[in-house]
Amino acid sequence: MTPTPPARRVLLAAPRGYCAGVDRAVIAVEKALEQYGAPIYVRHEIVHNKYVVQTLEKKGAIFVDETAEVPEGSIVMFSAHGVAPIVHEEAAERKLATIDATCPLVTKVHKEAVRFAKEDYDILLIGHEGHEEVIGTSGEAPDHIQLVDGPSDVEKVEVRDPSKVVWLSQTTLSVDETMETVDALKEKFPQLISPPSDDICYATQNRQLAVKQMGAEADLVIVVGSRNSSNSKRLVEVAKLAGAREAYLVDFADEIEEAWLEGDVSTVGVTSGASVPEVLVEGVLEWLAQRGFEDVEIVKAAEESITFSLPKELRRDLRAEASALSNR
Repeated sequence: MTPTPPARRVLLAAPRGYCAGVDRAVIAVEKALEQYGAPIYVRHEIVHNKYVVQTLEKKGAIFVDETAEVPEGSIVMFSAHGVAPIVHEEAAERKLATIDATCPLVTKVHKEAVRFAKEDYDILLIGHEGHEEVIGTSGEAPDHIQLVDGPSDVEKVEVRDPSKVVWLSQTTLSVDETMETVDALKEKFPQLISPPSDDICYATQNRQLAVKQMGAEADLVIVVGSRNSSNSKRLVEVAKLAGAREAYLVDFADEIEEAWLEGDVSTVGVTSGASVPEVLVEGVLEWLAQRGFEDVEIVKAAEESITFSLPKELRRDLRAEASALSNR
């Protein structure tokens, strides 16, 4: 008798997709376009997701790399990743009306950086060099902050006073990697203090926890997210460390390769980064269902009920403000 092949199933992570900060930022762009009309300029991608950016561009958002690219007298929105104080100064010089869509959890880290700098601490910022969030946080206290990009960076860290050192972190990192870096720093600086509350975003932690739970059972994990999304890339790493034989990052279902399902792949885990709309996950589930993976089981790691209010600037007449600024 021919042995019966194992049943094909999908483990679907919960929570997944949009976090409260991303939801707030995307809605903020849509509301600004609705209230003030196009164009609304956005400095850098509002969130790191190709589909979201393309969708907002079709509605009239214009994404720019630098403040200098925004015409004087226009409205500019700052992305969920946050910006350094100098960017606010640049916007004022160009007479721009601004909307700050920085995630409140990133703003919390900025405020911690300012406070510890005022108390003359050396601040060790754990994060990835060049990431927009790291650039923004570093800009709050450039004379006090030095970047620590993983455990391998610890050896070169030097501080003025080992009794006045604190660590902060980029909000979208892997929890495990961050704590590995913290442990290495504490070994070098025993008096290192921790921030008053965990800097790593609750949504990042919850999504990683769900992937850890599914990773041990999954032959393959598909993470929906863009390649410039730090938290999405971390989910791929977490899946492999949790036991998945393979894990891949895709923006869209049509990027999945048939070859990934070859062999004895019977269980596929699916999740998405914190800046990914659910429609993209649905596309992946449909693609898998067409190939026999119709049985979907939810792997639930946490409940999420956090919401953030929209930026306060959306309650003002920013077109009038921008016009008044440009006429000064």
